[in-house]
Amino acid sequence: MSEASKIWPEINVIGEKKMKILITAIISIVLLAVPSAKVDSQDDKQILAALDIEYQLAVKNNDATTMDRIMDDNFALVLGDGRLFTKADLLKQARDKKIVWERQDASERTILVRGDTAVITALLWIKGVSDGKTFEKKLWFSDTYVRTRKGWRYTFGQASLALPGN
Repeated sequence: MSEASKIWPEINVIGEKKMKILITAIISIVLLAVPSAKVDSQDDKQILAALDIEYQLAVKNNDATTMDRIMDDNFALVLGDGRLFTKADLLKQARDKKIVWERQDASERTILVRGDTAVITALLWIKGVSDGKTFEKKLWFSDTYVRTRKGWRYTFGQASLALPGN
């Protein structure tokens, strides 16, 4: 006698294999009968815009705790010159205050949501001091967010080279 038969003796009458098929069919019917939750992309866009603004402010303030909460554990950032930074790299940079930011301002933000993936593109104006040298430039970035069980997470970023005239 199987463990399932001990718990549910009726299984012996119709057989375990048939019972599994029956249970699977019942679950499928129930799932098909219940309408799936409709995702309002306008709500997603508002959530993502707020999250991206929060992330940019966290970078400006070297707030590693907030950055850590927003970034996916497998996060990667690729700069226009090809350099790659991981989540650990950016969190260390923030904790060490490697850059003292004066500006970290995004404008012309557009948000595209497709199911559980979203891409935010914006013009970023950054200004600060790194290794004793001041810098100021504008560049375009695209941030990819993925919906997880814990909510939207920033998973991939790509930044252009500095725009001409900087």
